Amino acid sequence: MRTRNLHGSLTLLFFASGCAALIYEVVWFHLLQIAIGSSALSLSVLLGTFMGGMCLGSLLMPLVVQQRHHPLRVYACLEFAIAASGLLLLGLMPFVTTLYLRLGGHLWARLLVACVCLLPSTMAMGATLPAVAGWITTSPGGMSRVGFLYAGNLAGAVMGTLVAGFYLLRLFDVSIATFAAAAINIAAGAVALLLARQTELWPVAPHDLSSSRSHSAPGNSAPIYISIALSGFTALSAEIIWTRLLALSFGATVYTFSLILAAVLIGLGAGSTVASFIQRRPDVDSRTALGWSQVLIGVAIAWAAYVSTHAIPFGFLSASASSDPWRTFRYDFVRALLAVLPGAVLWGASFPFALASVAVPGTNARRVVSTVYAANTVGAILGSVATSLLLSGSVGSQHVQQLLIAMSAVSGALALMAKTGAEIRFSVWLAIGIGVAILTRTVTPIPGPLVAYGRRTPDWVQTTRVADTGTIIFAGEGLNEFIAVSRGATGELTYHASGKVQASTLPPDMRLQLLLAHISHLVPARPANVLVIGCGAGITAGALALGPGVEHVTVAEIEPLVPKVAAAYFGEHNHHLIQNPRVSLRIDDGRHVLATTTDTFDVIATDLTDPWVKGVAALFTEEFFELAKRHLRPGGVVTQFVQLYQSNVEAVKSEIATFVKVFPNSVLWGNPQQGEGYDLVLLGQVDPIRIDVDALQEQLAQPAYRPVLDSLRIVGIDSAVDLLATYTASGADLGPWLRDAAINRDRDFRLQYLAGLGLNVDESRSIYLDMLRFSTFPSAVFVGSPAAVQQLKAAIASFHR
Repeated sequence: MRTRNLHGSLTLLFFASGCAALIYEVVWFHLLQIAIGSSALSLSVLLGTFMGGMCLGSLLMPLVVQQRHHPLRVYACLEFAIAASGLLLLGLMPFVTTLYLRLGGHLWARLLVACVCLLPSTMAMGATLPAVAGWITTSPGGMSRVGFLYAGNLAGAVMGTLVAGFYLLRLFDVSIATFAAAAINIAAGAVALLLARQTELWPVAPHDLSSSRSHSAPGNSAPIYISIALSGFTALSAEIIWTRLLALSFGATVYTFSLILAAVLIGLGAGSTVASFIQRRPDVDSRTALGWSQVLIGVAIAWAAYVSTHAIPFGFLSASASSDPWRTFRYDFVRALLAVLPGAVLWGASFPFALASVAVPGTNARRVVSTVYAANTVGAILGSVATSLLLSGSVGSQHVQQLLIAMSAVSGALALMAKTGAEIRFSVWLAIGIGVAILTRTVTPIPGPLVAYGRRTPDWVQTTRVADTGTIIFAGEGLNEFIAVSRGATGELTYHASGKVQASTLPPDMRLQLLLAHISHLVPARPANVLVIGCGAGITAGALALGPGVEHVTVAEIEPLVPKVAAAYFGEHNHHLIQNPRVSLRIDDGRHVLATTTDTFDVIATDLTDPWVKGVAALFTEEFFELAKRHLRPGGVVTQFVQLYQSNVEAVKSEIATFVKVFPNSVLWGNPQQGEGYDLVLLGQVDPIRIDVDALQEQLAQPAYRPVLDSLRIVGIDSAVDLLATYTASGADLGPWLRDAAINRDRDFRLQYLAGLGLNVDESRSIYLDMLRFSTFPSAVFVGSPAAVQQLKAAIASFHR
């Protein structure tokens, strides 16, 4: 086979490898987040292990595989191994999850599970490029071919990201996605074996024509390895920061994360391609090119900071909400490209430039590629872990980006000074230092309105021009999300998380929060031990703690900043929840808390953010509700907040149908506004629900329940009949309406894909009216004296009129 045709075939094979690898990455992170949680700590463990495996595979490849082994056969074996391990992991995940829970959910257990599950596959992935690189000469021209293979791999990764995020997992599940990725691996391995039969062991001449050109001796390679490691650090750190910032403006859906990752990968692939072409020119010095690429990355970071925090939310790049999600996705993709492409192109170009900078003709090409790749990956691991666990929550995105600009300058200076004399090194440092000082000043704090209103920031800007919308009194950045608090013109407080209003002291929100709280503790006969998943402003948990029968409340909150904000700004409204001695706080993913505890509860209340936020759907799955059921004491209840606004009928049906499937004995309580839908509370119990209207009225009349009744009166509920009149329907009533609903399961997280398509849709009125059409008065649920039951019937009819 001709060499040119062979390299074209190799590029296609690496395209396939990249596509399969990103599908696996999405699937594995999905599965392992269910097992070990989705907190910042868990995600850092997963990402660090994934990249660490690739680094290890790259380093070990030259030590394990000899020159006598045919590169294509080695590549084929690696592809088959990846497919086999991917399929094996899919089958072993239930056992892995069980083992992890038996180990108690500690940090070392998370790391152990991540290593066992990810290292075999990722080591094989990391070994593919060095395996084939043994076929290529260690010359600038030869290293440019490695750059093309790397670009092909990144192009495949773009395809894998989009296929997984927009097709395989949206329409199917993790099994189908895994089978698709494995099929790609097997096909690539089979083609590689076929090519191996048609290709000699050494189809490339022992020296490349391009190696005969005048090229400076590489000299000391240590600065290049440090430079490319710093490049990896800044690349992954910036990607994390940009994803957080752009998700504010786009909405933190699963689609948004896929689009941003695809945009970054496109830039990396384009940069690698361009650099590989440039490297072929005889007048190009690779070290100089690497140095200037790194220096210019500082400019690109400053550009991305401006675009993501000013141009997109406030400037000409802002967009009004469209009810067509696909139109919105296209526009968001263009905006993401505009922000991240300059930096991604430069990072992509740096890899082939670094390869050529350390390549010495006659040395082992596999070792050159593996060590440069490993150095870049080690930097990336450090960047991702440091940013996720340390920098974002402590110093904030503004200062992280300023630090990355300085690091890029240092990286560039190291590469540039390797080619300069001592007499001009001072000038290089001085010029770069001045540039860094100027660029870092252009990176400003994240605007408060963006933190508070996210993708609705343009609407906020328009509103403030005609009316007093209040003041943002706090805006902060935590490990997992951004938090803000605003005070309205009349003094009401609003709690914002990740660019969206999540709670407030306004009547509609207070009614929902207090309804969720008091229904939760008044229905069970003995609500002694309570678990609340999601702290927010703390109003729901604080109201729950008012119940005289409530002895202890555990609040699970994934973001450490949230309880501090709840205590500082909402203490008066949440009855000083955080200081309450009967309340304990767990900073962790709520599902992980429930899965790893041996406690049982009388009440499990979930007061969550929107289901379209990536990962939240894990707390709406059939398996999660089954987990909650196993932790219920006899007579206990599970309650769940369901939003109708900014959603579509498919998502709402999925939420309710999944809950009703696990809790057939369920009741829906409504919080309509002006007779139209707004949000709901679901209440489920293992046994049939019985609520004695007379007994509940007598209970609320007792002196011990005075704080509870005072709390309900804040939102116009003066009696047991007023409270129960919010009844909307029973799970049994809604059976015909839910017949076509998609059940949300761990294997697909169907809800987050459905809800993500309804981000700019508001079908709350029609959804609510549809449910009411199926509603009947549940005589088996509401019992008591004929007079009390008749009074309740009339109150329900009046409430929904």
